[in-house]
Amino acid sequence: MNTLFLKTIGFSVVLGLSCASVLAATSSDFVDAATEAGIAEVVAGNLAMEKSKNPDITAFAQQMVTDHTRANQMLGDIARKHDISVPNEAAVTDKVKKVILEWRDESFDRSYLNNQVDAHEKAVELFSKEASSSDTAELKAFASDVLPKLEHHLQQAKQLQAKYGQKE
Repeated sequence: MNTLFLKTIGFSVVLGLSCASVLAATSSDFVDAATEAGIAEVVAGNLAMEKSKNPDITAFAQQMVTDHTRANQMLGDIARKHDISVPNEAAVTDKVKKVILEWRDESFDRSYLNNQVDAHEKAVELFSKEASSSDTAELKAFASDVLPKLEHHLQQAKQLQAKYGQKE
């Protein structure tokens, strides 16, 4: 297996770690998964704005940072109100950075877009489940409110992926 493939899979795993509990049974599981995914989106988006020279990709990355920062703040407020702990932002940030900083510059855009598709597919699944079955009204409303934005992000990521390179 080539190194790029392993790095791409590694980043997918990092972004997917947080969505691994799509079948989560508790509100706390959803908060953990959604928070980790949101932090990963912000970190990856900031790095994409720094490393990419493609204006379409940097504009998309800026939107990811803005939208996911806002959603992370809203989710944190709801979690604190219900006395649900949230994952440590610094630890998640470090985990994500360790994987994506290894990418070579010439493959960054493709890797970023491929993983945006993977991460948003998992996030849509996670938020759909929470929106339909949460036992906490505020989390159900939050997931319902954020879900259309995540679906839109997925659509945008797929369009950019088609334009600038599919998975290898």
